Amino acid sequence: MTLAYSSSEMMTVTAARALSNGMTCFVGIGLPSEAANLARLTHAPEVVLIYESGTLQTRPDILPLSIGDGELCEQALTTVAVPEMFRYWLQGGHIDVGFLGTAQIDRYANLNTTLIGDYQAPKVRLPGGGGAPEIASNAREVFITLKHSPRAFVEAVDFITTLGYGRDGKGRDGVPNIGRGPTKVITDLCVMAPDADTKELVVTSLHPGVTREQVSESTGWPVRFAEPLAQTPEPSAEELEILRSLKARTAAHHAKPVSQEAAQ
Repeated sequence: MTLAYSSSEMMTVTAARALSNGMTCFVGIGLPSEAANLARLTHAPEVVLIYESGTLQTRPDILPLSIGDGELCEQALTTVAVPEMFRYWLQGGHIDVGFLGTAQIDRYANLNTTLIGDYQAPKVRLPGGGGAPEIASNAREVFITLKHSPRAFVEAVDFITTLGYGRDGKGRDGVPNIGRGPTKVITDLCVMAPDADTKELVVTSLHPGVTREQVSESTGWPVRFAEPLAQTPEPSAEELEILRSLKARTAAHHAKPVSQEAAQ
């Protein structure tokens, strides 16, 4: 029986599957958090989720609105000071994977969450880097998840907030004490990975029903496809049920008036 699911659900399930049981994962808010918590609730119950606010091994029942969401602290094994989080856990080499989102990404997996347009006169100001630059530099590897569109997938980002492989694919060459960088990009259309030699992002897997033309039209550079090109496995009924339940709990919780939350 063919299951009905959305492209967003396909993306989240695929991103969740990228995490292995027992990994230590530094999680970004939004799509990365959704995927990481789905992994924890399905195939990777022992994945260790760490958020920038200092929460270690947190197991939230709902998706957090921000790194400062009280749910993260309440459900964590412990909470440490932010300087300890970065200096010991991240810079100390204890993070297996950083899981990030972004506004813009380019062919060499550089990320932009700072601005759109010219730096002196930007069209849009974005939230900024937060801890992403340090996460991408110090985690052993980086996974990125975002929706695929020409506005998001550009040939060269307007501003490098978070280093992928630099403007020429060589930005990490010869730099000591730095992680491998982005190894996987998961979108609602496909999965991408950097070419072993050039570091340019290449499509390695298409989601069911997605064509090469769709990906090419949604990418701001002449994107290449791996040969052979894989097809991403569909979500299972269990994964969809757990994801939908998680999102429903989250929506119901955040719909409560503040006074009702305080009373509980």
